[in-house]
Amino acid sequence: MTIKLLVDARGQHRKAFLQRLVELSDGTVEVALHFGDRDADFHAPCLQRMEVRDGKLGHMMKNHLSHGADFQLLGSPEFRKMMETAVDQMHRTASTYQYRAHNLDNLQDYLDYYHILAESMAQRIIDSGATHALFYIVPHLGYDTVMYQVAKALGLKTIVLCQTIFPSLYFSVENIEDLGDFDPTGSDAPPMPIEKGSKPHLFYMDDRWQKQATKGRITPKAVANFLKYVALRDPAKLLRPGYLVAMLRRISAIYGALPDWRDPFARFFHVNELAYFEHLAQFEDQQVDLSGKFIYVPLHNQPEMSTSALGGPWRDQVLMIEALSRHLPDGWEILVKENPRQGSYARGPFFWHRLSRIRGVRFVPSGLSTHDLSDQAQFVATVTGTAAWEAIRKGRPAVVFGNAWYKNLPGIFRFHEGMDFTQVAAATVDHALLCQQAGALIARCHTGVIEQVYLENTDSYDPEDNTNEVAKTTLGLLRGDIALTFPGLGRGAA
Repeated sequence: MTIKLLVDARGQHRKAFLQRLVELSDGTVEVALHFGDRDADFHAPCLQRMEVRDGKLGHMMKNHLSHGADFQLLGSPEFRKMMETAVDQMHRTASTYQYRAHNLDNLQDYLDYYHILAESMAQRIIDSGATHALFYIVPHLGYDTVMYQVAKALGLKTIVLCQTIFPSLYFSVENIEDLGDFDPTGSDAPPMPIEKGSKPHLFYMDDRWQKQATKGRITPKAVANFLKYVALRDPAKLLRPGYLVAMLRRISAIYGALPDWRDPFARFFHVNELAYFEHLAQFEDQQVDLSGKFIYVPLHNQPEMSTSALGGPWRDQVLMIEALSRHLPDGWEILVKENPRQGSYARGPFFWHRLSRIRGVRFVPSGLSTHDLSDQAQFVATVTGTAAWEAIRKGRPAVVFGNAWYKNLPGIFRFHEGMDFTQVAAATVDHALLCQQAGALIARCHTGVIEQVYLENTDSYDPEDNTNEVAKTTLGLLRGDIALTFPGLGRGAA
């Protein structure tokens, strides 16, 4: 049978994977529909920003009339949840967070655009005759999530790849919600060597973030982005020197209150960002006693795949903290630490108000070490964060809410209503078993670098060898000759 492939492949490296995949298939794989850059059938990023940029087949929505091609999606019992997920992801390119933004202003705009995007995409997929869908990263940008949802609704066999924090290894899965689901028992794979208490190597984290630091100073980038914001949004204020001086003083005060590794406005300035960092600065000089009993909650950066794609309803991280508080034993606290990369996205005034209303919650300074917090906590709680992986490596249990890759490993407890947190805190982590089952997981991974940013986490890299390896593995996954990393318990062989 010929595999007719729907694929989301942006960037030269992904296009190289795709080209080699077709070559290796000896005519058994055809690209039915390619979403990617301008040389793809349809330009994908323009669907996120609602720009008019043509691919080889023009613009996906041009001269398109609705024929109800998305009715399978609309009829899904999970439709409302799927639409909410996609709308949440579309919001990442709103004008409050991006200079190059779409023009969706309210809930109805988002709903209308979701329906237009889903129906147009469904019709294009049907017309293409696609039988399989391939994603080189877990969909989390809005348009790719709609593509995934439509592909699943139309019955296409779907393969999703996901780079891991382990050098040159990636996961595979058919259903995003199955990430982390595998049976580690019975594996003869060698155990993963983990020194108890050792910290995982996270190349994207900075050691400075876990230490007390001197206070910062306003940067030229911050000034430039403030002036850019005023020029784009309210240019008349450029002629009001009093306003400009007052705002620059507020910006300077924020830099002076935060650690010097924080550069709040280096990438983007908005008045919402200003309000967010002014509020965050209020927590910087407080003293926190770690001798009592507490749950440690390190917040995820948003918007990111870890919450917007893998978190389900818990992408609303305050919802997670509210759930923790409902089960909080007397005398315990919930210590919440902000992500060092976070800006104002999902951190508006009502976020802070909700937090302030939750029993037992304390927001801690950004200079307090996440390692010290997890060392002293009764347990760590997170949606899908690597803080839980770090916790179980040091023998500390963790509670997870989303679809984390490590969710079946020893020491991990999946949240459910009615949990007894004292029992979770009393749990021990069998380190030898952890090494064994982590080794079983590593053995199920595939070799290769599919995300360019992870080259920094790779010791040796040959582009040609990597392209061949990824293409061969992908072909085997599509044909069913290579086992998925996470088949989903009850969906297939472990």
